Amino acid sequence: MRLIIKDNQVVPDTWELLPKDATLDQLTNTGDVIVPLAMWLEHSHALKARDGRLGVWLDADEEAECIVEDLDSFAVIALNFPVFSDGRNYSNARLLRDRYQYQGELRSIGDVLRDQLFFMRRCGFNAYALREDHDPHAALASLQDFSEVYQAATDQPLPLFRRR
Repeated sequence: MRLIIKDNQVVPDTWELLPKDATLDQLTNTGDVIVPLAMWLEHSHALKARDGRLGVWLDADEEAECIVEDLDSFAVIALNFPVFSDGRNYSNARLLRDRYQYQGELRSIGDVLRDQLFFMRRCGFNAYALREDHDPHAALASLQDFSEVYQAATDQPLPLFRRR
């Protein structure tokens, strides 16, 4: 079973992440699944009727506003980073946490490296599915890379000068 970092600890990943080309016929009625946005938009009524928990994943070119009305339907929202250098989903994370007050699991998926974890946490992520060639136990320490931050963010809404 794959391991992820969630809430500052390494845990087994119990969710099945469906690929973009998945169809509704491939789903069972039970089990926890994270479906692509296109599947959610097309089959939301059928997906809500399943017995298992439900999550959705957004690619870097998809906007969080597409799911705002349905946030209560998702136990997890996964944001895909197709390549290390594509940071568009940092913005989606901030929007989901700060503007839309999403309280569930916010997971980074895709080309997620240790170097990104501290900054992802600052944007509101609380779960990280690292790239397959990275060890989550070794990466866990990177959530503590810096002892103090200057700027305001989701994890610390006050800038340093306001905290003094």
